[in-house]
Amino acid sequence: MESCNCIEPQWPADELLMKYQYISDFFIALAYFSIPLELIYFVKKSAVFPYRWVLVQFGAFIVLCGATHLINLWTFSMHSRTVAIVMTTAKVFTAAVSCATALMLVHIIPDLLSVKTRELFLKNKAAELDREMGLIRTHEETGRHVRMLTHEIRSTLDRHTILKTTLVELGRTLALEECALWMPTQTGLELQLSYTLHQQNPVGYTVPIQLPVISQVFTSNHAVKISPNCPVARLRPLAGKYMPGEVVAVRVPLLHLLNFQINDWPELSTKRYALMVLMLPSDSARQWHVHELELVEVVADQVAVALSHAAILEESMRARDLLVVQNIALDRARREAETAICARNDFLSVMNHEMRTPMHAIIALSSLLQETELTPEQRLMVETILKSGNLLATLINDVLDLSRLEDGSLQLQLGTFNLHAVFKEVLNLIKPIASVKKLLVALNLAPDLPEYAVGDEKRFMQTLLNVVGNAVKFTKEGNILITAFVAKSESFLDSRTPEFFPVPSDNHFYLRVQVKDSGSGISPQDIPKLFTKFAQNQSIATRNSHGSGLGLAICKRFVNLMEGHIWIESEGLGKGCTAVFVVKLGIPESSNESKLSFMPKMSGPQTNFTGLKVLVLDDNGVSRSVTKGLLVHPGCDVMTVGSSEECLHVVSQEHKVVFMDVGIPGIDGYEVAVHIHQKFTRRHERPLIVALTGNTDKITKENCMSVGMDGVILKPISLEKMRSVLLGLLEHRVLFEAI
Repeated sequence: MESCNCIEPQWPADELLMKYQYISDFFIALAYFSIPLELIYFVKKSAVFPYRWVLVQFGAFIVLCGATHLINLWTFSMHSRTVAIVMTTAKVFTAAVSCATALMLVHIIPDLLSVKTRELFLKNKAAELDREMGLIRTHEETGRHVRMLTHEIRSTLDRHTILKTTLVELGRTLALEECALWMPTQTGLELQLSYTLHQQNPVGYTVPIQLPVISQVFTSNHAVKISPNCPVARLRPLAGKYMPGEVVAVRVPLLHLLNFQINDWPELSTKRYALMVLMLPSDSARQWHVHELELVEVVADQVAVALSHAAILEESMRARDLLVVQNIALDRARREAETAICARNDFLSVMNHEMRTPMHAIIALSSLLQETELTPEQRLMVETILKSGNLLATLINDVLDLSRLEDGSLQLQLGTFNLHAVFKEVLNLIKPIASVKKLLVALNLAPDLPEYAVGDEKRFMQTLLNVVGNAVKFTKEGNILITAFVAKSESFLDSRTPEFFPVPSDNHFYLRVQVKDSGSGISPQDIPKLFTKFAQNQSIATRNSHGSGLGLAICKRFVNLMEGHIWIESEGLGKGCTAVFVVKLGIPESSNESKLSFMPKMSGPQTNFTGLKVLVLDDNGVSRSVTKGLLVHPGCDVMTVGSSEECLHVVSQEHKVVFMDVGIPGIDGYEVAVHIHQKFTRRHERPLIVALTGNTDKITKENCMSVGMDGVILKPISLEKMRSVLLGLLEHRVLFEAI
């Protein structure tokens, strides 16, 4: 009660103050109670705030403060002890909570400050990302321009269009006032203004390439800012211009090729550059940005690539035009060569027929003359005529064989033959000539040399006869030794035959033949010429002008066909010469059968064909008479006709053999053979049809076989050969001589 009396107002002003405090405490309490409600709303709505428990503690502190002020309202009037206790308790709790909150804030404030720091860091990062995004967008824009420019520049392969398009597109993309391209002159010492953006016809003036500003640009891989007043940047008049725009220059690499020129461009044997100059608009504050410079550099590289492609295209077009010209020339040369070959073949075919006809008469009549009674001197003369005729026939064969060898139509006629007999026959043929020159010719056959072999007897004999004949021809005195043996494997390692690679086998062997003479010899440097047709050693030719120059050339081709090799050895002039050749021959399957097949037949003078009716068709009177003589001598009953019509008219069942020349005018021999087959439908009633021809091509033989002829005989024919032909026809009813 005493306490209540002490706080009673003593003057009216104190009461007024008390009323104000009372009202203030009420509103303070109201405010304190409203703040926790707001904090509760904030905590509920803020799901990411990390200090909720701090807010709860702070809310409790405020509530206690508000409760203290609210309880204090009852202390302005008389109050009980209970009010005092409640007031004291509220103030104690308020003090405790306020102290705890204060201490907690000491720990929370640094965290809040670090959060603020991170916030600032994130803001800076966001700003940096914004700048990078801006650069990315700038680069994308630049890339888009580059792709667009690249497409425009490389859409053509004409260098003038490329360069002009480059300037136009750069000027449009970068909003340039002027853009120009300086190209190196032919001397490479100056740069010439070749293309500009706005001038249709560049003035074409030049500047020295040694200028420092040009050297600076050429030595840099990037676009370089240059002074607007330098010589290469004076592209537009400066009248009325107070501030020229910024100028950059960049080099454009030119294609590095030797012997390459584009109009007046130099040969680019060293690194060369063109110069591209770009000018921003005058009287503007615009400057070159990094992405614009990068765009210029990329475009310069693309221009270099496009120019290189254009240069390669121009070079390829020139090469194509040159190839077209060369192909036309080659085609013309091919046609001329084919025409020449056809003319040669036609000439050889005609000459073959025309030369064999008189040779047929010479050899046939000589062989008939041999059968008559002759004095020894006459017989020697006749034998000489016959041998000369045979040699001349061999020369004709050489010429024809060479032609067929060159066009690849000659093929080997493989068969089993007596190898020893071939050597002995060649020796017998060459001995008469050697005896005249008093030369000793010896033959040495190895004991292990097979007696029989499989191969082309005619070509082998022709090769051997040519080689031995050369030895006799170029030897004036001394001797000639012919050696033949089976070549061993170690002999193939001879350094003189590096291109010869024989393949051993069980069914064949390699025959090595050496013909050594003591003749005039030959210089080593002249040896390769011996195998060239119509070429002779000059030193030998002056001593002996005989020979056609075809023998060894044909021998080399024959040996190659027989999978062999031929070469000449000589130590020099006057030291003799050795001809060596190796050929591949087969081994017969049955030696006994081979020997039986080569038993000599009785085809000598005792062979008699008396009463054999033979019809001869030949338009050449001399040849017809000669053939008749060859047939009459063995005893044949011969009728001759000069035309196809006459032949078809007189041919009958009595005629056993019909010899005909297939090249007669009018109805040729092939048609005559067809008509004979039609006339005699039964085979035993039809006579044997044999073609007499001077043509050595395979087509003639094939045509004869296709029309049903029973044989083909090649002119010239001797008496001995005619006997063999008749005997073969009567025994086998077919006889096709190898052509």
